Amino acid sequence: MRRTTLVTAVAAVSALVLTACGGGDGGSASGDSGEITFWDTSGPNEGPVFTAIAQECATKGGYKVKTETVPFDAALNNYRTAAQGGQGPDVFRAEVAWVSQLAKLGYIADLAGTELANDTSDFLDTPLGSTKYDGKTYGVPQVTDSLALFYNKKLLADAGVEPPKTWDEVKTAAAKLGGEKTIFINNDAYYALPFIYGEGGDLVDADAKKIVVNSAENVKALETAKGLLDAKAASTALDPSNSYNNMQAAFTSGEVAMVVNGPWSVADYLKGAAFTDAANLGIAPVPGATAGKGSAPVGGHDYVIRQGTKAKDSSVKFIACMSSTESQVRIAKELGVLPTRKSAYENADVKANAVVSAFEPVVTAAHPRAWIPEGGQLFDPLKIAYADVLAGKKDAKTALDEVAKSYKDTVVPEYTVG
Repeated sequence: MRRTTLVTAVAAVSALVLTACGGGDGGSASGDSGEITFWDTSGPNEGPVFTAIAQECATKGGYKVKTETVPFDAALNNYRTAAQGGQGPDVFRAEVAWVSQLAKLGYIADLAGTELANDTSDFLDTPLGSTKYDGKTYGVPQVTDSLALFYNKKLLADAGVEPPKTWDEVKTAAAKLGGEKTIFINNDAYYALPFIYGEGGDLVDADAKKIVVNSAENVKALETAKGLLDAKAASTALDPSNSYNNMQAAFTSGEVAMVVNGPWSVADYLKGAAFTDAANLGIAPVPGATAGKGSAPVGGHDYVIRQGTKAKDSSVKFIACMSSTESQVRIAKELGVLPTRKSAYENADVKANAVVSAFEPVVTAAHPRAWIPEGGQLFDPLKIAYADVLAGKKDAKTALDEVAKSYKDTVVPEYTVG
C-alpha cells in the first residue's frame, strides 16, 4: 500500500459491472445472493484495470459485481463504520496493515474451509503474512510493494554519478548534482522506514511485546536523514500535508535527480516532462548505512470478505478470480505493480516489464512489518516526529522518545518500552 497517505484521494464513484447470470452459481438456493459490492481503494491509474478484470471475473463466474471506488484515506474508517452496522461492501481491498485490525474487530470473515485458504503456497511469504491473524486466514494478497530509489538517468549520467548505494554516497553525489536538487526526502512516516530498517531498527518487537521506536539505531537513522538536509544534499517540504505532492512534482519536472517511492508512482512519473522517454527512469534499491544493507518496508493490499455478507460463496469465487495468476499477470503488465504470486513472476511478459523486474529483488529483500491489529496506528505519531526532526524543530532522540510514549499511552499499552 500501501501507506496511509500515498494514494491521491479520488472522488467516490460507482460503476455497475453488468454480468451474465450463468445458471445459479451464486444461487439463492445456497443462500448466496449472487450480487457483490466491491470497494476498490486504488487510485485513478489502477482503478479502471481492476474494474475491467472484475467485470470479466463476474461474467465467467455467473454473479453480479458493483465496483465502488472509494478514497483511500477515508476507506478504513468508512468500512469500520459500515461493518459495525452490518453494512458495507462484500469484498474490500484492504491495505495490509488493516487486516489484523479488522479481524480482531470481527468485521471480516475467517476464510477457513474455502478455496482461498486451502492452498496458499504460490503466494510470496511476506505479503501472505499480512493475511493472518491469531493463526487464521482472513485475506488474500492482491498486490505487494516496497520502496526503491528512483533516479533520472540523464541527470546522473551527465554528472558522472552512479546510483548511490549508501546515504554517504548521496552526500558525495550532491556536489555534482546541484546540492539540494540531489534528492527529495518525503517527510511521511512510511518514508522514514528505509532509514530505520537500514540501520537495523524497527518500531516495535511484536514477539517480545516491546516498543523499540526510540532505539539508538532509530535515533541514528533519523539523524542520517536530517544530515542529508544539513549537508545541502537533499530537500524536503516544511508542510507535511503537501510533502508527497511536492516530491512528485519536483521529480517529474526534472528539478530533483532522485526520490524514494514505490511502483504505484511510475504511471505518474511517465506523464512528467523529465520522463517523456520512459527509458530515462531508473530504479535501484534504496541506499543503506552501508552498501548492500538498504532495506525498505513491505506494503500492499489484500482482498477481504465482510463478516455477515449475504454473498460469501460468490465473494470467494470473485477473489479467487481476481487474485489468480492470470489476473496478476495482466495487472503487472498493464500497471507495473507487483504480483503476490510466485507463478506470476515466471511469466515472460512480467519478466520483460522493467518496473516489475527492477522491484522483484527489492520486494524479496524487503523488511516485514509487524502484522498486529495496532500496526496502522504506529504511523501517525512517527509521522509527526519525523517531520519535526527534518524541520529542525526537535532532535531525533527527543522526538522518538515522544513517539515511544505515545505508543505506550495509546497504541500498545501492554508493551514495554525497550
